Amino acid sequence: MKNIFKKLLALGLASVMTMSLAACGETADAGNQSAAGDGQVFKVGICNYVDDASLNQIVENIENRLAELGTENNVTFEISYDNCNADANVLSQIVANFIADDVDLMVGVATPVAMVMQGATEDNQIPVVFAAVSDPLGAGLVDSFEAPGANITGTSDYLDTNAIMNLIFAANPDAEKIGLLYDMGQDASTAAIADAKAYLEEKGVEYVERTGTNVDEVMLAAQALVTDGVDAVFTPSDNTIMQAELAIYETLAEAGIPHYAGADSFALNGAFLGYGVDYANLGVVTAEMVSDILVNGKDVSAEPVRTFDNGTATVNTEICEQLGYDFDTISAAFEPYCTKIETIVTAEDFE
Repeated sequence: MKNIFKKLLALGLASVMTMSLAACGETADAGNQSAAGDGQVFKVGICNYVDDASLNQIVENIENRLAELGTENNVTFEISYDNCNADANVLSQIVANFIADDVDLMVGVATPVAMVMQGATEDNQIPVVFAAVSDPLGAGLVDSFEAPGANITGTSDYLDTNAIMNLIFAANPDAEKIGLLYDMGQDASTAAIADAKAYLEEKGVEYVERTGTNVDEVMLAAQALVTDGVDAVFTPSDNTIMQAELAIYETLAEAGIPHYAGADSFALNGAFLGYGVDYANLGVVTAEMVSDILVNGKDVSAEPVRTFDNGTATVNTEICEQLGYDFDTISAAFEPYCTKIETIVTAEDFE
Protein backbone atom coordinates (compact mmCIF):
# COMPACT_ATOMS: atom_id res chain seq x y z
CA MET A 1 0.00 0.00 0.00
CA LYS A 2 1.33 3.38 -0.88
CA ASN A 3 1.94 5.79 1.95
CA ILE A 4 -0.89 8.05 2.93
CA PHE A 5 0.00 11.58 2.04
CA LYS A 6 -1.37 14.82 3.35
CA LYS A 7 -2.38 17.98 1.62
CA LEU A 8 -2.92 21.26 3.44
CA LEU A 9 -5.74 22.77 1.44
CA ALA A 10 -6.51 26.07 3.11
CA LEU A 11 -3.47 27.66 4.68
CA GLY A 12 -3.53 30.13 7.59
CA LEU A 13 -0.65 31.76 9.47
CA ALA A 14 0.42 29.62 12.41
CA SER A 15 0.52 32.59 14.75
CA VAL A 16 -3.04 33.54 13.88
CA MET A 17 -4.15 29.95 14.44
CA THR A 18 -2.55 29.84 17.89
CA MET A 19 -3.99 33.18 18.98
CA SER A 20 -7.43 32.35 17.65
CA LEU A 21 -7.59 28.96 19.33
CA ALA A 22 -6.49 30.48 22.63
CA ALA A 23 -9.17 33.14 22.34
CA CYS A 24 -11.93 30.73 21.44
CA GLY A 25 -14.19 30.47 24.46
CA GLU A 26 -17.22 28.54 23.33
CA THR A 27 -16.78 25.20 21.63
CA ALA A 28 -19.04 22.72 19.88
CA ASP A 29 -18.26 19.03 19.45
CA ALA A 30 -17.29 18.16 15.88
CA GLY A 31 -15.08 15.09 16.03
CA ASN A 32 -11.92 16.03 17.92
CA GLN A 33 -12.11 19.76 17.16
CA SER A 34 -13.82 22.77 18.66
CA ALA A 35 -16.26 25.21 17.09
CA ALA A 36 -15.67 26.52 13.59
CA GLY A 37 -13.42 29.26 12.36
CA ASP A 38 -10.43 31.15 13.70
CA GLY A 39 -7.73 29.08 12.02
CA GLN A 40 -8.73 25.64 13.27
CA VAL A 41 -7.44 22.45 11.68
CA PHE A 42 -9.79 19.61 10.78
CA LYS A 43 -8.28 16.27 9.79
CA VAL A 44 -10.17 14.52 6.99
CA GLY A 45 -9.38 11.03 5.73
CA ILE A 46 -10.49 10.32 2.15
CA CYS A 47 -10.37 6.83 0.68
CA ASN A 48 -11.16 6.11 -2.96
CA TYR A 49 -12.28 2.63 -3.97
CA VAL A 50 -10.58 2.38 -7.32
CA ASP A 51 -8.75 4.48 -9.89
CA ASP A 52 -11.33 5.39 -12.55
CA ALA A 53 -12.50 8.53 -14.29
CA SER A 54 -15.72 9.00 -12.31
CA LEU A 55 -14.32 8.42 -8.83
CA ASN A 56 -11.15 10.41 -9.49
CA GLN A 57 -13.30 13.30 -10.66
CA ILE A 58 -15.22 13.15 -7.37
CA VAL A 59 -12.06 13.18 -5.25
CA GLU A 60 -10.57 16.09 -7.19
CA ASN A 61 -13.70 18.18 -6.68
CA ILE A 62 -13.93 17.29 -2.98
CA GLU A 63 -10.36 18.48 -2.46
CA ASN A 64 -10.80 21.65 -4.51
CA ARG A 65 -14.05 22.62 -2.82
CA LEU A 66 -12.63 21.97 0.66
CA ALA A 67 -9.74 24.29 -0.22
CA GLU A 68 -12.25 27.02 -1.10
CA LEU A 69 -14.36 26.40 1.99
CA GLY A 70 -11.27 26.45 4.19
CA THR A 71 -10.34 29.88 2.91
CA GLU A 72 -13.91 31.16 3.23
CA ASN A 73 -14.21 29.95 6.84
CA ASN A 74 -10.63 30.59 8.01
CA VAL A 75 -10.02 26.92 8.78
CA THR A 76 -7.65 24.26 7.45
CA PHE A 77 -8.87 20.94 6.09
CA GLU A 78 -5.84 18.67 6.46
CA ILE A 79 -6.48 15.81 4.06
CA SER A 80 -5.08 12.29 4.16
CA TYR A 81 -5.90 10.56 0.86
CA ASP A 82 -5.43 6.99 -0.30
CA ASN A 83 -6.85 4.54 -2.85
CA CYS A 84 -7.41 0.90 -1.92
CA ASN A 85 -7.63 -0.25 -5.56
CA ALA A 86 -10.53 -2.57 -4.74
CA ASP A 87 -8.41 -4.57 -2.28
CA ALA A 88 -10.38 -5.35 0.89
CA ASN A 89 -7.27 -5.84 3.03
CA VAL A 90 -5.75 -2.59 1.87
CA LEU A 91 -9.06 -0.80 2.47
CA SER A 92 -9.23 -2.08 6.06
CA GLN A 93 -5.66 -0.91 6.69
CA ILE A 94 -6.34 2.55 5.25
CA VAL A 95 -9.36 3.00 7.52
CA ALA A 96 -7.38 1.73 10.51
CA ASN A 97 -4.68 4.28 9.68
CA PHE A 98 -7.25 7.07 9.59
CA ILE A 99 -8.50 6.05 13.03
CA ALA A 100 -4.95 5.85 14.41
CA ASP A 101 -4.30 9.31 12.95
CA ASP A 102 -7.29 10.59 14.93
CA VAL A 103 -9.12 12.07 11.94
CA ASP A 104 -12.17 14.20 12.60
CA LEU A 105 -14.15 12.79 9.67
CA MET A 106 -13.81 10.13 6.97
CA VAL A 107 -14.97 10.34 3.38
CA GLY A 108 -15.68 7.03 1.64
CA VAL A 109 -15.84 7.17 -2.15
CA ALA A 110 -18.07 4.31 -3.41
CA THR A 111 -20.16 1.76 -1.53
CA PRO A 112 -17.50 -0.75 -0.38
CA VAL A 113 -15.43 2.01 1.24
CA ALA A 114 -18.44 3.53 2.97
CA MET A 115 -19.46 0.16 4.40
CA VAL A 116 -16.03 -0.54 5.87
CA MET A 117 -15.85 2.96 7.32
CA GLN A 118 -19.28 2.63 8.89
CA GLY A 119 -18.35 -0.65 10.56
CA ALA A 120 -15.05 0.74 11.83
CA THR A 121 -16.64 3.83 13.42
CA GLU A 122 -19.58 2.29 15.29
CA ASP A 123 -17.71 2.58 18.61
CA ASN A 124 -15.62 5.72 18.12
CA GLN A 125 -18.43 7.56 16.28
CA ILE A 126 -16.12 9.34 13.86
CA PRO A 127 -18.48 10.95 11.32
CA VAL A 128 -18.49 9.38 7.86
CA VAL A 129 -19.58 11.12 4.66
CA PHE A 130 -19.91 8.82 1.66
CA ALA A 131 -19.76 9.82 -2.00
CA ALA A 132 -21.32 8.07 -5.00
CA VAL A 133 -23.18 5.33 -3.13
CA SER A 134 -25.89 4.22 -5.54
CA ASP A 135 -28.18 2.47 -3.05
CA PRO A 136 -27.38 3.52 0.55
CA LEU A 137 -30.66 2.03 1.78
CA GLY A 138 -30.12 -1.32 0.10
CA ALA A 139 -26.54 -1.42 1.37
CA GLY A 140 -27.79 -0.88 4.92
CA LEU A 141 -25.81 2.33 5.40
CA VAL A 142 -28.75 4.56 6.35
CA ASP A 143 -32.25 4.19 7.78
CA SER A 144 -33.67 6.66 5.28
CA PHE A 145 -32.53 9.34 2.85
CA GLU A 146 -34.13 12.04 5.01
CA ALA A 147 -32.73 10.91 8.38
CA PRO A 148 -29.75 8.55 8.09
CA GLY A 149 -29.95 7.73 11.80
CA ALA A 150 -26.28 6.90 12.47
CA ASN A 151 -22.85 8.51 12.17
CA ILE A 152 -23.01 8.42 8.37
CA THR A 153 -24.54 10.38 5.52
CA GLY A 154 -23.43 11.54 2.10
CA THR A 155 -24.20 11.79 -1.60
CA SER A 156 -25.89 9.18 -3.77
CA ASP A 157 -25.53 8.66 -7.52
CA TYR A 158 -28.82 6.76 -7.62
CA LEU A 159 -29.50 5.74 -11.20
CA ASP A 160 -32.86 6.07 -12.96
CA THR A 161 -32.56 2.80 -14.86
CA ASN A 162 -35.87 3.18 -16.70
CA ALA A 163 -34.62 6.45 -18.20
CA ILE A 164 -31.65 4.66 -19.78
CA MET A 165 -33.91 1.87 -21.02
CA ASN A 166 -36.10 4.53 -22.66
CA LEU A 167 -33.05 5.91 -24.47
CA ILE A 168 -32.13 2.48 -25.80
CA PHE A 169 -35.54 2.06 -27.41
CA ALA A 170 -35.71 5.69 -28.54
CA ALA A 171 -32.60 4.99 -30.61
CA ASN A 172 -33.75 1.55 -31.76
CA PRO A 173 -37.46 0.84 -31.29
CA ASP A 174 -36.98 -2.60 -32.89
CA ALA A 175 -34.33 -3.83 -30.44
CA GLU A 176 -35.07 -7.47 -29.62
CA LYS A 177 -32.21 -8.51 -27.32
CA ILE A 178 -30.41 -6.40 -24.71
CA GLY A 179 -27.14 -7.34 -23.02
CA LEU A 180 -26.71 -6.63 -19.31
CA LEU A 181 -23.01 -6.23 -18.51
CA TYR A 182 -22.01 -5.87 -14.85
CA ASP A 183 -20.10 -7.23 -11.85
CA MET A 184 -22.32 -9.35 -9.59
CA GLY A 185 -20.22 -8.29 -6.61
CA GLN A 186 -20.89 -4.58 -7.08
CA ASP A 187 -23.63 -3.33 -4.75
CA ALA A 188 -24.13 -0.37 -7.08
CA SER A 189 -25.37 -2.75 -9.78
CA THR A 190 -27.83 -4.87 -7.80
CA ALA A 191 -30.91 -2.66 -7.83
CA ALA A 192 -30.23 -1.21 -11.30
CA ILE A 193 -29.92 -4.64 -12.94
CA ALA A 194 -33.11 -5.80 -11.20
CA ASP A 195 -34.89 -2.70 -12.51
CA ALA A 196 -33.56 -3.29 -16.03
CA LYS A 197 -34.80 -6.88 -16.01
CA ALA A 198 -38.24 -5.79 -14.82
CA TYR A 199 -38.44 -3.13 -17.54
CA LEU A 200 -37.44 -5.56 -20.30
CA GLU A 201 -39.72 -8.32 -19.06
CA GLU A 202 -42.69 -5.96 -19.03
CA LYS A 203 -41.80 -4.88 -22.56
CA GLY A 204 -41.41 -8.49 -23.69
CA VAL A 205 -37.80 -8.00 -24.78
CA GLU A 206 -35.18 -10.75 -24.37
CA TYR A 207 -32.07 -10.03 -22.32
CA VAL A 208 -28.80 -11.85 -21.70
CA GLU A 209 -26.55 -11.33 -18.68
CA ARG A 210 -22.76 -11.32 -18.85
CA THR A 211 -20.62 -10.55 -15.82
CA GLY A 212 -17.00 -10.06 -14.86
CA THR A 213 -14.98 -9.24 -11.77
CA ASN A 214 -11.83 -7.88 -13.45
CA VAL A 215 -10.72 -6.43 -16.78
CA ASP A 216 -9.90 -9.78 -18.37
CA GLU A 217 -13.27 -11.27 -17.42
CA VAL A 218 -15.11 -8.18 -18.64
CA MET A 219 -13.31 -8.39 -21.99
CA LEU A 220 -14.47 -11.98 -22.36
CA ALA A 221 -18.00 -10.95 -21.36
CA ALA A 222 -18.05 -8.21 -24.01
CA GLN A 223 -16.90 -10.66 -26.67
CA ALA A 224 -19.64 -13.07 -25.55
CA LEU A 225 -22.26 -10.34 -25.95
CA VAL A 226 -21.13 -9.85 -29.54
CA THR A 227 -21.57 -13.57 -30.12
CA ASP A 228 -24.97 -13.40 -28.39
CA GLY A 229 -26.10 -10.94 -31.07
CA VAL A 230 -27.42 -8.29 -28.69
CA ASP A 231 -28.79 -5.04 -30.09
CA ALA A 232 -27.48 -2.90 -27.23
CA VAL A 233 -25.68 -3.27 -23.90
CA PHE A 234 -26.64 -1.72 -20.56
CA THR A 235 -24.28 -1.24 -17.60
CA PRO A 236 -25.18 0.59 -14.35
CA SER A 237 -22.69 2.80 -12.47
CA ASP A 238 -20.49 -0.27 -11.99
CA ASN A 239 -16.86 0.47 -11.08
CA THR A 240 -15.55 -2.88 -12.38
CA ILE A 241 -16.97 -2.29 -15.86
CA MET A 242 -15.85 1.34 -15.70
CA GLN A 243 -12.27 0.17 -15.15
CA ALA A 244 -12.54 -2.10 -18.19
CA GLU A 245 -14.33 0.30 -20.56
CA LEU A 246 -11.19 1.38 -22.42
CA ALA A 247 -10.47 -2.30 -23.07
CA ILE A 248 -13.93 -3.21 -24.41
CA TYR A 249 -15.38 -0.20 -26.20
CA GLU A 250 -13.79 -1.03 -29.55
CA THR A 251 -15.10 -4.62 -29.39
CA LEU A 252 -18.67 -3.37 -29.01
CA ALA A 253 -18.42 -0.43 -31.41
CA GLU A 254 -16.87 -2.52 -34.18
CA ALA A 255 -19.73 -4.99 -33.79
CA GLY A 256 -22.25 -2.14 -34.13
CA ILE A 257 -23.47 -2.51 -30.55
CA PRO A 258 -24.14 0.71 -28.60
CA HIS A 259 -23.12 0.62 -24.95
CA TYR A 260 -25.40 2.58 -22.60
CA ALA A 261 -24.01 3.14 -19.10
CA GLY A 262 -24.74 4.91 -15.84
CA ALA A 263 -22.14 7.69 -15.84
CA ASP A 264 -20.61 10.19 -18.26
CA SER A 265 -17.18 8.72 -17.56
CA PHE A 266 -18.17 5.56 -19.46
CA ALA A 267 -18.73 7.71 -22.55
CA LEU A 268 -15.39 9.41 -21.93
CA ASN A 269 -13.77 5.97 -22.03
CA GLY A 270 -15.53 4.86 -25.21
CA ALA A 271 -19.11 3.86 -24.45
CA PHE A 272 -21.74 5.27 -26.80
CA LEU A 273 -23.70 6.95 -24.03
CA GLY A 274 -23.35 7.75 -20.35
CA TYR A 275 -26.43 8.82 -18.44
CA GLY A 276 -26.53 10.02 -14.88
CA VAL A 277 -25.30 12.52 -12.36
CA ASP A 278 -22.69 15.23 -12.74
CA TYR A 279 -19.84 13.70 -10.72
CA ALA A 280 -17.99 17.00 -10.48
CA ASN A 281 -21.02 18.54 -8.79
CA LEU A 282 -21.44 15.45 -6.61
CA GLY A 283 -17.89 15.99 -5.33
CA VAL A 284 -18.60 19.66 -4.61
CA VAL A 285 -21.75 18.83 -2.64
CA THR A 286 -19.90 16.09 -0.71
CA ALA A 287 -17.27 18.64 0.34
CA GLU A 288 -19.97 21.07 1.45
CA MET A 289 -21.51 18.36 3.63
CA VAL A 290 -18.10 17.72 5.21
CA SER A 291 -17.74 21.42 5.96
CA ASP A 292 -21.25 21.68 7.39
CA ILE A 293 -20.54 18.84 9.82
CA LEU A 294 -17.07 19.96 10.90
CA VAL A 295 -17.25 23.73 10.63
CA ASN A 296 -20.92 24.40 11.31
CA GLY A 297 -21.50 21.59 13.78
CA LYS A 298 -24.27 19.86 11.83
CA ASP A 299 -25.40 16.49 13.21
CA VAL A 300 -24.26 13.84 10.74
CA SER A 301 -27.09 11.47 11.73
CA ALA A 302 -29.69 14.09 10.82
CA GLU A 303 -28.13 15.34 7.58
CA PRO A 304 -30.20 14.05 4.62
CA VAL A 305 -28.52 12.00 1.92
CA ARG A 306 -28.17 14.21 -1.16
CA THR A 307 -29.43 12.94 -4.51
CA PHE A 308 -29.14 14.53 -7.96
CA ASP A 309 -31.02 14.96 -11.19
CA ASN A 310 -30.24 12.00 -13.45
CA GLY A 311 -31.25 13.84 -16.60
CA THR A 312 -27.97 14.36 -18.50
CA ALA A 313 -27.18 12.11 -21.45
CA THR A 314 -23.55 12.29 -22.60
CA VAL A 315 -22.98 11.01 -26.13
CA ASN A 316 -19.56 9.98 -27.43
CA THR A 317 -19.63 11.56 -30.89
CA GLU A 318 -16.81 9.38 -32.23
CA ILE A 319 -18.67 6.20 -31.32
CA CYS A 320 -21.93 7.72 -32.50
CA GLU A 321 -20.42 8.13 -35.97
CA GLN A 322 -18.83 4.68 -35.90
CA LEU A 323 -22.21 3.13 -35.11
CA GLY A 324 -23.73 4.91 -38.10
CA TYR A 325 -25.97 7.23 -36.12
CA ASP A 326 -26.61 10.79 -37.24
CA PHE A 327 -26.02 12.89 -34.12
CA ASP A 328 -28.83 15.38 -34.82
CA THR A 329 -31.29 12.57 -35.43
CA ILE A 330 -30.29 10.64 -32.31
CA SER A 331 -30.38 13.80 -30.21
CA ALA A 332 -33.93 14.50 -31.35
CA ALA A 333 -34.91 10.94 -30.42
CA PHE A 334 -33.33 11.28 -26.96
CA GLU A 335 -34.64 14.76 -26.18
CA PRO A 336 -38.00 13.70 -24.66
CA TYR A 337 -36.22 11.38 -22.22
CA CYS A 338 -33.52 13.58 -20.73
CA THR A 339 -33.11 17.14 -19.53
CA LYS A 340 -29.80 17.76 -21.30
CA ILE A 341 -27.62 16.19 -23.99
CA GLU A 342 -23.86 16.70 -23.90
CA THR A 343 -21.06 15.44 -26.14
CA ILE A 344 -17.68 13.95 -25.43
CA VAL A 345 -14.88 12.14 -27.27
CA THR A 346 -12.87 9.16 -26.11
CA ALA A 347 -10.09 9.86 -23.62
CA GLU A 348 -8.72 8.43 -20.40
CA ASP A 349 -9.45 11.38 -18.10
CA PHE A 350 -11.57 14.50 -17.99
CA GLU A 351 -9.76 17.66 -19.00
